[in-house]
Amino acid sequence: MTLSQQFKDRFGHAPAGIWAAPGRVNVIGEHTDYNDGFVLPFAIDRATSVAASVRKDAVVRVSSTFSGSGEVVISDLEELAAGDVEGWAAYPVGVLWALRQAGHPVQGLDLLIDSQVPVGAGLSSSAAIECAVAVAANELFTLGLTGPELALIGQRAENEMVGAPTGLMDQSASLLGRRGHAVFLDCRTRQADLVPLPLAENGLALLVIDTRVSHSHATGGYAARRRACEVGADVMGVSALRDLSEDDLEEASGLLDEETFRRVRHVVTENARVQDAVVLLRTEGPHAIAPLLDASHLSMRDDFEISCPELDLAVEASRAAGALGSRMTGGGFGGSAIALTRIEDIDRVSSAVTAAFADADFTEPAIFAVSPADGAGRVS
Repeated sequence: MTLSQQFKDRFGHAPAGIWAAPGRVNVIGEHTDYNDGFVLPFAIDRATSVAASVRKDAVVRVSSTFSGSGEVVISDLEELAAGDVEGWAAYPVGVLWALRQAGHPVQGLDLLIDSQVPVGAGLSSSAAIECAVAVAANELFTLGLTGPELALIGQRAENEMVGAPTGLMDQSASLLGRRGHAVFLDCRTRQADLVPLPLAENGLALLVIDTRVSHSHATGGYAARRRACEVGADVMGVSALRDLSEDDLEEASGLLDEETFRRVRHVVTENARVQDAVVLLRTEGPHAIAPLLDASHLSMRDDFEISCPELDLAVEASRAAGALGSRMTGGGFGGSAIALTRIEDIDRVSSAVTAAFADADFTEPAIFAVSPADGAGRVS
């Protein structure tokens, strides 16, 4: 049954249209976004779709094909406050709330959401929901907002309605992505540039290894890392860690406690790796970034301490089986790793990782290849 048919069954009328927004994989640049730094994600070929229609009142009815909680009804969008909605519905409703908070004439909607982005895998299923609803509302209410403006709306929804202190990367990748490219985002200026990422043309694939270890950005680990970064920037006398270079790390080591220094060192070196990756992609191609992926993982494992045994094993097993480079991706504490792999080695790498997880008595991972895809928009 199509999403349009399901919408009609649930709400009693046809939708005005269907919009979709992809999840994302971050090639490199983890926990740099909220430090005004650089990131290099791409939109993946797995998306969240939303069927939507405008109501004549301020009621929001939101349902999904994936949640057993049934329909969530907001009786008056105009009276909604930050934090009023819990669970997965906070993402779509939060976008409508954030649009109204920004002064846009958004009224009630009927929404049915379907997602092909794995939840909890570090592929930004939440931002995919936000961006699909954002592009739908942008068109249905003729708001005329640009992709970067909608990204800010999605970020506000996640920060204030959901309560997750995330940066701008996920929404930017989902909205601004283009097939065959990554999005190089300067999180301070919000300047986004497309960088060629021709994987298949170079005989490569990017494997996602979903460890099935669920995580939540609203939990304490993420917030604690963010606080450490803020302390480090304050002690070093800069507005954000973006303003430090690797030359500043020696001074930082003498001013910061050991743990905070390691948190700072990760962000500073990760920013450098992102910029190096962009140069290499533009001059030498995707093969050349493999060592940067390896170095990024070690930094996240040892300095930022956001990995876990399953992620470490995914990286180690994939590299041992022939992957060119591998790292955890996303916010950490679970989720997925990525492995840059020759196309002819996909089966070998996948089998080796699956066997290693079985030997360790871990839950079997889900392993699949992703390609750089187009960003959010109307599909029907």
